[in-house]
Amino acid sequence: MNTAHFNSLSVDELWILHQEVAAKLTQKMLVQKAHLEERLHRIGLANEATRFNRKRRPYPPVRPKYRNPKNPAETWSGRGRLPRWLRPQLRGGRDLDDFLIDRASAQKR
Repeated sequence: MNTAHFNSLSVDELWILHQEVAAKLTQKMLVQKAHLEERLHRIGLANEATRFNRKRRPYPPVRPKYRNPKNPAETWSGRGRLPRWLRPQLRGGRDLDDFLIDRASAQKR
């Protein structure tokens, strides 16, 4: 497509062109959507395609792997973002292994 002539158009002319293109795109998308829905209906999958209540796979609970020594109630599994209590301590030079929960003592609880 030759786009060199767009530079010669005014803002109003460009806006009108934009509106015409948007209207034509909307019309074509609606026609195509109706065509696809009709095809789904013909093969018997119309109900399945409109269902959005898919359930997520159940994930097992994740045990905490790290504990805040200043507040033992604050734990972290090692997944996701670093917790607020851990960031400054790591910046201060401590190692992540310093906060590991001893598995032997955790199993006694």
